[in-house]
Amino acid sequence: MARLPLEGIRVADFTWVWAGPFCTLQLAHLGAEVIRVETSTRPCITRLIPPWPNGQSTGVNSSGYFNQYNQGKRSLSLNLKKSEALELAKQLVAKSDIVTENFAGGVMDRMGLGYETLKQINPKIIMISLSGYGTTGPEKEYISYGPAQVPMSGLASLTGYKGWRPMHVGISYGDPNGGLHGAFAVMCALMYRARTGKGQYIDLSQWETSTAMVAEGLLDYSMNGGQEERDGNHDLHMSPHAVYRSAGKDRWVSLAVRNEAEWQKFCTAIGQPALANGPRFSSLQARKQHEEELDAIITTWTEQRSPEDATTQLQAAGIPSAPVMSNKDLSTDPHLNSRPIFTYPDHPEVGKKQHVGIPWQLSQTSLSVRKPAPLLGEDTEYVLRDILGYSTEQVAAFKAQDVLT
Repeated sequence: MARLPLEGIRVADFTWVWAGPFCTLQLAHLGAEVIRVETSTRPCITRLIPPWPNGQSTGVNSSGYFNQYNQGKRSLSLNLKKSEALELAKQLVAKSDIVTENFAGGVMDRMGLGYETLKQINPKIIMISLSGYGTTGPEKEYISYGPAQVPMSGLASLTGYKGWRPMHVGISYGDPNGGLHGAFAVMCALMYRARTGKGQYIDLSQWETSTAMVAEGLLDYSMNGGQEERDGNHDLHMSPHAVYRSAGKDRWVSLAVRNEAEWQKFCTAIGQPALANGPRFSSLQARKQHEEELDAIITTWTEQRSPEDATTQLQAAGIPSAPVMSNKDLSTDPHLNSRPIFTYPDHPEVGKKQHVGIPWQLSQTSLSVRKPAPLLGEDTEYVLRDILGYSTEQVAAFKAQDVLT
């Protein structure tokens, strides 16, 4: 069997919440041994929030949120307020390839685990900080949290209905986006180290990685001094382009007509070919001018069909279209279930539950989720004995001194 892409790479993972763990989840998917450094005295926030099985928390190991984004990892429990635990963390770094953290700027330095310290322990170490604001600049020590990333990036100013205030996008977008950028940067640093033998420090700002995803808003200002008006699901350059009510309770279908050729096909597909060349809708400019009227005509058609039927009919005509999926829709979708996106890790406390697995596959390297998310401290003895070389008696002594809590 082919080696996994990151097999043999070890990650000392000091991250928590979402951005950092989402970064290290990608590394675990690719075969790295990711060891989360945790503590029961201040467990990761995501161990304490829903969803829980049957709607009821049974403790720090039952959160679906945590168990989703920490698949394939290990957990080492250390009380870093103890000098002995801090020394153990440094010993882990000495035997690792990557260190990850996503605290506010300066936190790791104050803990005694900053890059300048760690590179003295392991000159080849690659360290990434996924902070909210970056490690330089006047706001480097500001605290950041996911919901703030959307308005900070400018995305909220582009999101919302005409005449409405800026709106959120439904998730803490900056977290997973920063995590994916972080995983990419780490792999670039690994390639650099393979060529030069040198480690390096990666300074990632979640603010900046979010801003990079909506740069067209910034470009509009820099080129034209403008700020486009919020306009719901509509698009400046395509019409019709929106989400339309369908048959059924709270059922919707999305569609986009990208050019004049598709407009002609769309009108035929909905049984109104005469619309295509009518004076109110024969050009993009005309359709934008009469967009409210056009939406009403389309809604009359979509309301008579389920999202699935509307999608099938429009896709047959070459029109991009899809149902607006609910959680149930995603879980049971025949297409998704025909592919390996879903996984059912057997968690020792929660049992087998459907999780999102690895959203890509390599033709020459078989990838799969290798283990469920770890119980808090599940791998503490393994790390101390098998990686750091401590005896069973020494591990017991650490436990007695509350070093491993």
